[in-house]
Amino acid sequence: MKIKDLLLVFTEVADLSLQASYDNSGLLIGSADTEVNQVLLAIDVTEAVIEEAIQKKCELIIAHHPLIFKGLKRIGDGNLVERTVTAAIKNSIAVAAMHTNLDNIMSGVNGKLASKLGITKCKILSASNDTLKKLSVFCPVAQADQVRSAMFESGAGHIGAYDSCSFNISGKGTFRGAEQTNPFVGQIGQLHQEDEIRIETIVPEYLINKVVNNMIAVHPYEEVAYDIYPLDNRHNAIGSGLVGELESAMDELDFLNMIQEKLGTAVLKHTSLTGKKVQRIAICGGSGAFLLNKAKSVGADVFVTADLKYHDFFEADGKLLVVDAGHFETEQFTKELMAEMIQKKIPNFAALISEVDTNAVRYFRN
Repeated sequence: MKIKDLLLVFTEVADLSLQASYDNSGLLIGSADTEVNQVLLAIDVTEAVIEEAIQKKCELIIAHHPLIFKGLKRIGDGNLVERTVTAAIKNSIAVAAMHTNLDNIMSGVNGKLASKLGITKCKILSASNDTLKKLSVFCPVAQADQVRSAMFESGAGHIGAYDSCSFNISGKGTFRGAEQTNPFVGQIGQLHQEDEIRIETIVPEYLINKVVNNMIAVHPYEEVAYDIYPLDNRHNAIGSGLVGELESAMDELDFLNMIQEKLGTAVLKHTSLTGKKVQRIAICGGSGAFLLNKAKSVGADVFVTADLKYHDFFEADGKLLVVDAGHFETEQFTKELMAEMIQKKIPNFAALISEVDTNAVRYFRN
């Protein structure tokens, strides 16, 4: 299988346009047209992970964290990243990353973390703006169903838990074809009126080209009239973090014990206990300090994330329990998530989960 086809497993649901502006997701080393037989899935790419790929005969590594994150001025042996890049190139191992694009979808990194912690009824904690478009197209009444279906099948028409959403208006379309035209209805050189349906639906920005192309492919007209409008609506299925509920309320200490058990975290940092039962839980795998106030605003009892600084803990202000459970620990299940995504789409493809512990943080307890 070509690398570009394998990466489609991820980008069809977590397009690279969904990654943060600072990120570097996608194919980082190698050619997209290279044929591969096995892939190694990891959280980070280190020299040990490259060696594991060599031993397991994997031609591609897909990691959560990008190996090349900051700009490289040289490729040599000056630091860990340079040495790892050099080792990958020398051994013809391609490297890709699925990072914040996979963070920013409901079923991504945070969705997997939520399932591990028993959090259900999840919604995006901080939904994205400027990621939706309104698509309107005009077509004959008889062909409206097939055009509408093509748009829906391409990813249009999703609003929350509803799909196939559209608004349809009947009207009269007018046109006159020149000599070189081949009109579906009407006569060349004569003004024609046709009963038409204006179909309006909502489309994620990253799917707009796919939806338009598939809509045009089934549309009967030689020249398809359609409009695309930018929207300020929030995309409630795209964004940072999740908020959901435990099946039943828990004591705070019991919840902390559960996190430690499920994530295998040696030490949890947290704010003072509030003394209340907890049930509404906000999460953000990895660095999520920027979402703390959002977690407060949605009434979360607990916010679980990582990489909090000393002064971040003050932001809790006694309103909720804030837990720093570790960056690696809150994202460790991403390897499993990526394997499941591949197995669902390509059941017979060999997707191996890295056995190398790449967590750079260690804990000392006397």
